Amino acid sequence: MKKQIERFSPHQNAKVFAVLMAVSSLVFVVPFMLIAAPFAPRGAGMSALAVLAFPVIYLVIGYLSVAIGCWVYNLLYPYIGGIEFQARDTDD
Repeated sequence: MKKQIERFSPHQNAKVFAVLMAVSSLVFVVPFMLIAAPFAPRGAGMSALAVLAFPVIYLVIGYLSVAIGCWVYNLLYPYIGGIEFQARDTDD
């Protein structure tokens, strides 16, 4: 059976995605910066505060991007239709 997503909740989706972005930055960006720091020329390294600011920056940008994307989707849905997917019931 085919279904369409009629509306995305901007706040809920943005909140979830923002947290995922912040955690992802902790897992990937911060260790990469810490590994790369000893190889940077003197004076060109980033401060610890800058490295710790990355998760916050990712959180804010992730939230705003998804909230705006959901708002635009909800605005355009009546004119172009929604994301379509196919679903089936399982016996589990």
